[in-house]
Amino acid sequence: SSDLPELRRGITELDGEGEVAGGVVLMRFGGNALATIDRVKEKLESLKAGLPEGVEIVPVYDRSGLINSAIDTLKVKLIEESIVVALVCVIFLLHFRSAFVAIFTLPVGILMAIIVMNFQGLNANIMSLGGIAIAIGAMIDAAIVMIENAHKQLEKEGGTKDHWLIITIAAKQVGPALFFSLLIITFSFLPIFTLQAQEGRLFQPLAFTKTYSMAAAALLAVTLVPVMMGYFIKTTLLPELWSRKKQRLVSVGVSALIFLLFWLISALFPMSVLGAFGISIAIFMGALTLLLLWPQEIKPENRNPVNRFLIWVYRPVIRWVLHHKAVTMALAVLVVLTLLPFRSMVVEKLPEGPIRTLAGKMDRFFPLEKIGGEFMPPLYEGDLLYMPSTFPGISITKARELLQQTDKIIKSFPEVERVFGKIGRADTATDPAPLSMIETTIMLKPQEEWREVPVERFFSGWPGFIRTPLAKIWPEKRVITPKELMDEMNRAIQLPGVTNAWTMPIKTRIDMLATGIKTPVGIKIMGDNLDTLAVLGEKIEAVVRQIPGTLSVYSERVVGGYYLDYNIDRRAAARYGLTVGDVQDVIQSAIGGMNVTETVEGLERYPVNVRYSREFRDSIPKLKRILIATPTGAQIPIAQVANISISQGPPVIKSENSRMSAWIYVDLAGIDIATYVQNAREVIANEINLPPGYNIVWSGQYEYMERANKRLAVVVPITLLVIFLLLYFNFRNVSEAIIVMLSLPFAIVGGIWFIYMLGYNMSIAVGVGFIALAGVSAEIGVLVLIYIDHAYEERLLAGRMNTKEDLYDAFIEGTSERVRPIMMTVTAIIAGLLPLFWGHGAGADTMRRIAAPMIGGMVSSTILTLIVIPAIYAAVKGRSLSRNKKEERDA
Repeated sequence: SSDLPELRRGITELDGEGEVAGGVVLMRFGGNALATIDRVKEKLESLKAGLPEGVEIVPVYDRSGLINSAIDTLKVKLIEESIVVALVCVIFLLHFRSAFVAIFTLPVGILMAIIVMNFQGLNANIMSLGGIAIAIGAMIDAAIVMIENAHKQLEKEGGTKDHWLIITIAAKQVGPALFFSLLIITFSFLPIFTLQAQEGRLFQPLAFTKTYSMAAAALLAVTLVPVMMGYFIKTTLLPELWSRKKQRLVSVGVSALIFLLFWLISALFPMSVLGAFGISIAIFMGALTLLLLWPQEIKPENRNPVNRFLIWVYRPVIRWVLHHKAVTMALAVLVVLTLLPFRSMVVEKLPEGPIRTLAGKMDRFFPLEKIGGEFMPPLYEGDLLYMPSTFPGISITKARELLQQTDKIIKSFPEVERVFGKIGRADTATDPAPLSMIETTIMLKPQEEWREVPVERFFSGWPGFIRTPLAKIWPEKRVITPKELMDEMNRAIQLPGVTNAWTMPIKTRIDMLATGIKTPVGIKIMGDNLDTLAVLGEKIEAVVRQIPGTLSVYSERVVGGYYLDYNIDRRAAARYGLTVGDVQDVIQSAIGGMNVTETVEGLERYPVNVRYSREFRDSIPKLKRILIATPTGAQIPIAQVANISISQGPPVIKSENSRMSAWIYVDLAGIDIATYVQNAREVIANEINLPPGYNIVWSGQYEYMERANKRLAVVVPITLLVIFLLLYFNFRNVSEAIIVMLSLPFAIVGGIWFIYMLGYNMSIAVGVGFIALAGVSAEIGVLVLIYIDHAYEERLLAGRMNTKEDLYDAFIEGTSERVRPIMMTVTAIIAGLLPLFWGHGAGADTMRRIAAPMIGGMVSSTILTLIVIPAIYAAVKGRSLSRNKKEERDA
């Protein structure tokens, strides 16, 4: 054992009531967090029986609540999305069995994705389930288009050809293009796989599951869907020779038998899943059987009210567009130009005057530069972490008092369940925290138990007889938000020498492991001299504190530590027959403490440490009077052989890339990270003169954001090239591939405007939404061109392609007559995303940021694709038609 004393370097405290012994459970890398937590809880329960009287084990934090909440949120959203998409299919097709074919591919595709997830070892979490959630709308697209085409072919050739032959023709017409479309959606997620570090670990599970889901959908589109279409897209599944009355009676009878069968199973096996939900499952299976067997007419498009309405709206629009192609394309260009950074490109370069004023007013139509930037939207974890910093040199006694004081204040809030505070470090090398660093984990009660605060409604000032009934529908109070709760706590804890920082437990651990910075923004000053770094740190701290958006700022004091120095006088010691080692032994044993023996307690051994009591060593004069025994037996004060003084020095020395550094922690309020750093860079550059050899590195979440943006700036163009090649392989025509690629800027316009209107910042989550949007918007472009090509080829073969009016008629037929499958596809995608967008709970903020650009982009992409792409394609085909006619005349 070592002779060095085991000095106390930290304190743990619970609920402001006093000190406790704390422990941390570390999970092995790659382990399942939820399963590990459950096993730890089981073990703790088994240990309780052997605890001494008055001792209890109290869990103060675990991740299981967040994990279960996030998974439950995504499970509910998956169910909601499936129901919404099913309703879309039924409403558009008005034929339940056809809708069933499309709907059936969803659980099969999701199951295939989950099976691959299991083999790969991916856990079910926010991101992995989120990948399936954002894919649901696109997964069903291929089935929708193929089923709708089957309806069209059956209406056109039903009764004249064999049923299976018609289904085969319908599948062959759109199958290859749909397969390529799904491949494009799959390949569009390649950039996510290239993300590194934290952003890669966050989003790669989402990319994997979305890719698996889309790959499953592509496979099912060319295998299962055509087969199911042949069996289910009929007037009836029962023998067609039976009368309608007989078919209906048999349908009711079989569905009743199915209901009784499932109800009987649930009664016989009450402990099974069927037993738990017996009557619900029995009703569902009976109703499903009835809907599948009940005779249903396949309505022609001209008798389908949804289709009639779509054609009535769209036909005059497309006719006007085709006759005014130049105007249409000019308007489309103006819309796309709103993506330009107008302020920096135009406004800021104009001289002061009326023209600049006018340009400044026009800037409102260019949203890009008004959108802030951040690494990730805040993920509410259900618990808080209070991490203030104090100045170095704080004593263990004062640290204990400060910790208990802050914990007691936090525990006084009714929303707080438990407060576990830690200051300094534990007795382990994995927790190298100084006494100036406090970490207080705050476990909160469920939000249903939080206080309610008044809220102003539009009717709050109205007379009571009107206000009272309205208040029952829209209550004039709401639950306090986590941000409001943190603001209240921050105002309650305002102590001298303490700089507050509020964050989340998991987020902070990840941030500190990655960059060491516990706040959203960190400033690292790199240099060679600690004194210079200390001066620069304090100057930058003072400057940053004045920047708008700064909630708190703290510069680590790299030279603020206190040291007790003993400068031994070798000559004076030698006159008394003492060596330097003799003097140092007294310093160590009397002041620092020394392990002199061990005590054995059962199977455990504890060191016994001895040193002078505090009253003999709590001041410099007393330390000078400590006696040293000389070889002659005389005792002399230590001051006669050593000079004792207190000096300042570095409490900790940090270095990166072999260069010393000073860190500044910056917490923000009411501003995004990208805008704040941009402003702070300008202010610091203007007000701080860095000596030669010194530089500033911006860290924290800003560092992640910059790294991810640089990687995506390289990979996204490569991915777009891959998408273009896939389009070329599908169409075998460069011009058609380029026309489809034009759907991407149309989609981005809507996504950007929607993000701007919602007040969201650009983040990696929003970027993932735009990447997903690129694939589905290209799919819409492919569908439009497929239908136009089919109509064009049919008229060309029939010899009805002689004039521009014939060309326009073909385009009108190919678009307005096929607007139903296009709108079904778009509606299914948007409707599938709406539950994510409206969601609440753990992980909902991230999913909303992914869904928002997809929803906005799909709306703009659909409008512009249905209007602009036919105009562009008609111009291309018109020139080709004129050229062909000229060649025919010349021949």
